[in-house]
Amino acid sequence: MLDRFRTFALALLLTAYAVPAFAGAFEDAVAKFANDDFSDTEEAIGVVASSGNPLAHPIISALQDGRLMADPDSKKVYVTGTDGKSIDAITGEAVASVPDSASAVRLNNRLRRGVEAAVGGLTLLSPDLATRLQAAQSVFKSHEEAALPVVESALAKETNKAAKTALGEARAAIILFKSDASEQDKLEAVATIKARGDQEALALLTGIGGDQPATVSKAAASAISSIQSSLAMWSGVQNAWYGLSLGSVLLLAAIGLAITFGVMGVINMAHGEMVMLGAYTTFVVQEVIRTSYPGAFDYSLLIAVPLAFLVAGGVGVLIERSIIRFLYGRPLETLLATWGLSLVLQQAVRTLFGPTNREVGAPSWMSGAFELGQITVTYNRLWILCFTLAVFAILLAMLRYTALGLEMRAVTQNRRMAASMGIATSRVDALTFGLGSGIAGIAGVALSQIDNVSPNLGQSYIIDSFMVVVFGGVGNLWGTLVGALSLGIANKFLEPVAGAVLGKIAILVLIILFIQKRPRGLFALKGRAVEA
Repeated sequence: MLDRFRTFALALLLTAYAVPAFAGAFEDAVAKFANDDFSDTEEAIGVVASSGNPLAHPIISALQDGRLMADPDSKKVYVTGTDGKSIDAITGEAVASVPDSASAVRLNNRLRRGVEAAVGGLTLLSPDLATRLQAAQSVFKSHEEAALPVVESALAKETNKAAKTALGEARAAIILFKSDASEQDKLEAVATIKARGDQEALALLTGIGGDQPATVSKAAASAISSIQSSLAMWSGVQNAWYGLSLGSVLLLAAIGLAITFGVMGVINMAHGEMVMLGAYTTFVVQEVIRTSYPGAFDYSLLIAVPLAFLVAGGVGVLIERSIIRFLYGRPLETLLATWGLSLVLQQAVRTLFGPTNREVGAPSWMSGAFELGQITVTYNRLWILCFTLAVFAILLAMLRYTALGLEMRAVTQNRRMAASMGIATSRVDALTFGLGSGIAGIAGVALSQIDNVSPNLGQSYIIDSFMVVVFGGVGNLWGTLVGALSLGIANKFLEPVAGAVLGKIAILVLIILFIQKRPRGLFALKGRAVEA
């Protein structure tokens, strides 16, 4: 019993000495932050990050953000929180205020990389998946050798596939720059980074020094060439997506013009103002919802679509009945009248809403983006594309299966024959103008999500709309679809090469040359047009 008691007492004594020794190492390391010496700071970062102390993460995070304050007189170190409150970095106890003599601990570029790696290492074992992924990305970028044990430990415990891949890439980045890593390990690291295939992987492979083994340098060069080819392909895909997105906007703006221009032969220079009215209708709807029914904001666009159609369509019918119907067969007077009308509508909107841009918010289901391969797809553009295709499909079905649609097609192909068959062409003209204006109104709802809502909104799209209609074929909806998407994609591929302005000019020149060969556009209307 006496021997057992002596053994127990000795264990207690050793434990009593071990705990202060561990604590003392942490305290000494934290105190070194006050020395204002980069070597001491580097040593302190390593000791604190590997100490396992619960204050390690707040200290290193504060150091990274410039919130770690050190007093050179008292050798005290303080962590200032984002809320302005401060704690003692060693004890964790709150302090009333940081001494005036304290200043932020300085970092150089090498220490910043070390801090980034330390933060990544401290969060690699976090229970939160997003935190682990972010930490793995930080280690991948910094590729600090000191983080390798933590990365390998986290990799062995990780069960999530995405996090496991990110940790494997972080490990590969460290090994690639590790001086004593084997040649085989470096070749495997190059293969892992090559599989990642993004700009960060390309930058990492490009940054390896010339002191690598010949096989590793050759593998890295091959990987760089492969990634560059892949990124060029994805860049083309991204431009194509941007082109489809722009094309869907042009289609929405032009589809109503295609109807009125094709059926009535009216050059409506006020068509852009119908788009503007739809955008301002959306603004008014959102203002009412914000003030009276804030919980229904996510439904604001769904409410605005039919209202914008009715407002713009009603104004369109009013314009046709009061102005346009007296000017049929007089294209120059129609053009001048609608141009003057566009100025009147712009000034009316300025008087009612002011000349400045108006804020139109995006519902939660249209906010954000997601990654698809190496391209970024925003939800608002994706929804606008889907909405445009839905409007196009509904309009096609209306023209094909409804009485008004059949009458519109008949008037488009041969107005006199349609009138002789009993079709009231004046009524068809009014409804057609209202339909085209209403579609322009719902185009304004969509455009309010990607452009400034101002009195000049419609002017930005009227010229492009006419180009789409003429290029695709006057009065042909399929031609308008193909023309809008083609011009959108061509514009986005020309912009990086020639710039935005020269790209527009090039598109206009190409359309002029095309019209010389095909005056009726891509898809010319067919029929017994005896009036032609």
